[in-house]
Amino acid sequence: MTASVNDAAPVDTLVRVPGPVDVAQTLRPLQRGPRDPCHRRDGSAVWRVSRMESGPVTYRVTQAGSDSVRCLAWGPGSGELLDRLPALLGAHDDPSGFAPVHPALAEAHRRMPGLRITRTGRVLEALVPAILEQRVHGIAAFASWRQLVTRFGEPAPGPAPQGMRVPPSAESWRRIPSWEFHRANVDPGRAKTIVRCAQLADSLERLVDDDPARARRALRSVPGVGVWTAAEVAQRALGDADALSVGDYHLATVVGWALLGSPLDDAGMVEYLEPLRPHRYRAVRLLVESGGYSSVPRRGPRTAVTDHRRH
Repeated sequence: MTASVNDAAPVDTLVRVPGPVDVAQTLRPLQRGPRDPCHRRDGSAVWRVSRMESGPVTYRVTQAGSDSVRCLAWGPGSGELLDRLPALLGAHDDPSGFAPVHPALAEAHRRMPGLRITRTGRVLEALVPAILEQRVHGIAAFASWRQLVTRFGEPAPGPAPQGMRVPPSAESWRRIPSWEFHRANVDPGRAKTIVRCAQLADSLERLVDDDPARARRALRSVPGVGVWTAAEVAQRALGDADALSVGDYHLATVVGWALLGSPLDDAGMVEYLEPLRPHRYRAVRLLVESGGYSSVPRRGPRTAVTDHRRH
């Protein structure tokens, strides 16, 4: 009898990267909310499910040393995943030249040498959740992502934690009816953008071979994809250490309070971080990992979550 994908032994490999790598910190931006069906933390292990060109893959990564990571992978996409694994762990990320003078940034950089900029090489998997997060509360966006992936994705290959799913293919995203987006609390504008990007998926995936700045411009040429969305994709899929999420509801405020002790607007943030090119996103990651959000004073209730299903 031929073993099924779920019964097959995993591909087991040990990867070393140049310099230290912290698995949890490096892969954290890939998680879309605490109940993401494509990303789970299980003690010291990080489980992820992805759709490679060659097929679905489940993989489990654990720290094996300061510069090494063990990976177990199941599914038809395992070989391709292992080819991409060094980039995923930040092996191509080059922090040389990043020498911040602000004490908070300099200290964070010193304390977190293993924080690398990941590069998944999977554009649509970064693009769809970024579109879902446009102009809405994160809680609502995470819930929409979870509902759509659970409904239209596939069971994860291998012994993945319960509830993990393979993200839908481009063809599946194209075929999701408008009422299913509505049921997932996604307004028509974001739903149309997702379908449009799925229709362009083949050309968008080729952007991983382009210069990140040109790739961001190409992403912004798609109606419904703006500066913020393009940056969010570049950070994850392209490993762009300079992609700054201008237009984020909280980011400029966090940067201002963490580095200046007072809030900034987007223009002020861009101006203040300009000397840090080409490492502006790296600086933001360091601020977030070092507790930058805790530096923002609490003033008033949390922003209300919009329910588009009421309209």
